[in-house]
Amino acid sequence: MLGDALLYVAAGLLVGVMVGLTGVGGGSLMTPILVLGFGQSPMIAVGTDLVFASVTKLAATASYGYKKRVDWRVVGRLAIGSIPGALSVILWFWMTRRAQPIVDHVIVSTLAWLLLATAIGLVFQEALRRMGVRLTAASLERAERYKPALTVATGLVLGVAVTLTSVGAGALGVVALLYLYPLRLAADRLVATDIAHALPLTIVAGIGHAALGHVNVQVLGCLLLGSIPGVLIAARTTMRIPAVVTRTLIAVMLVIVGLRILLN
Repeated sequence: MLGDALLYVAAGLLVGVMVGLTGVGGGSLMTPILVLGFGQSPMIAVGTDLVFASVTKLAATASYGYKKRVDWRVVGRLAIGSIPGALSVILWFWMTRRAQPIVDHVIVSTLAWLLLATAIGLVFQEALRRMGVRLTAASLERAERYKPALTVATGLVLGVAVTLTSVGAGALGVVALLYLYPLRLAADRLVATDIAHALPLTIVAGIGHAALGHVNVQVLGCLLLGSIPGVLIAARTTMRIPAVVTRTLIAVMLVIVGLRILLN
C-alpha cells in the first residue's frame, strides 16, 4: 500500500516538473499514466485528474490574473460554450451509469484520438498561428464579426472533450486561440487566458465527476503531494528547454501513447 502511494507521488512529481518546464497541460500526461501505468478505470482516471487539474490551475490563474495577463472577454466567450458542454457530458455519464463498459470504451477511444490531435497541434502550432494571421489580415472585418460565435463553439468542443477525457484544455485550447486570436493574444497572454478558462471548466467537470463517484480521493492526495513540489522545483530551476524541442518530444510521446491505446 505504501509502495503504491509512493508511486502515485512520483507520478505527480513527474507531471508537475514537466508542466513547469514545458507548459504542456497535465491532462494529456496524467490521464494516460493513471490508465496505462496504474490500471485505474477510465472514469476514475478522468474524474481524479480533473479535480487534480482544477487545484493546480487555481494558483496559476490567480498569479496570471494579478499580473493582468488574462483576456477575460475571451475567457467569457469560451466559458459560454464550455460549461454547458461539460454539464451535458456529466448528464450523459449519469444516464449511462449502468453501462460502464460502454462508457469506458468511449472514453478510452476518444482519449486516444485527442492525444493524437494534441500531438498534431503541438507540432503545427506556429503554422496555425501564421494561418490565423493571414486570414485575419485578408478579411479583418468579417473575421472579427464571426470570432465571438467561433470562440463559443470552440469552448463547447473543449468542454465536451475535457469532461469526457480530461484532455484538451491545454494544448488544444492554445492552438484554437492561436488560430482565432493571432494578433490579440501575445504568447504570455495566450497561455494565461487558456489556463484561466480551464479553471472554471475543470472545477465544473471535476465537481460533476465527484458527485458521480468518479474521484479517488487517496490517489488525488498522493498526486497533489508530488505535483506541488514538482511545479515549485521547475519554477526555480534555471534549465529551460527550447519550445520547439519540448513540443516535439511531448508530441512523439503522445503519439506513442495514443497509438498504443488504439491498438489495444
